[in-house]
Amino acid sequence: MGVWSLGNLPDINMFGISAQDFKQNFNVLSILDIRTQREWDEFNLGGRHIPLDDLLVRINEISPEVDYTLVCYNGTQSQIACQLLSAKGFKRCQNLIGGLEAYLSI
Repeated sequence: MGVWSLGNLPDINMFGISAQDFKQNFNVLSILDIRTQREWDEFNLGGRHIPLDDLLVRINEISPEVDYTLVCYNGTQSQIACQLLSAKGFKRCQNLIGGLEAYLSI
């Protein structure tokens, strides 16, 4: 299993933000991009960058008090990252539904 595999994580109800709402609220969002370093280097929106594979090792670099919007290419890995963070006590994160793919298509 990879580090982002759901394994025995609880089934939780995570919030998501649509690409449209993400675009409209971009300037006030705290973005956490969990894509690989290569993906980040090719294109990024700014914000924090912690690859999903490093997320649990580098969790002390982010605050559970911040409302993070997690971003990946298509929304799948950022949803998993939200679940990982929730299991570690982060209750204030949301997933960009459809990821950057959806955002870039509007």
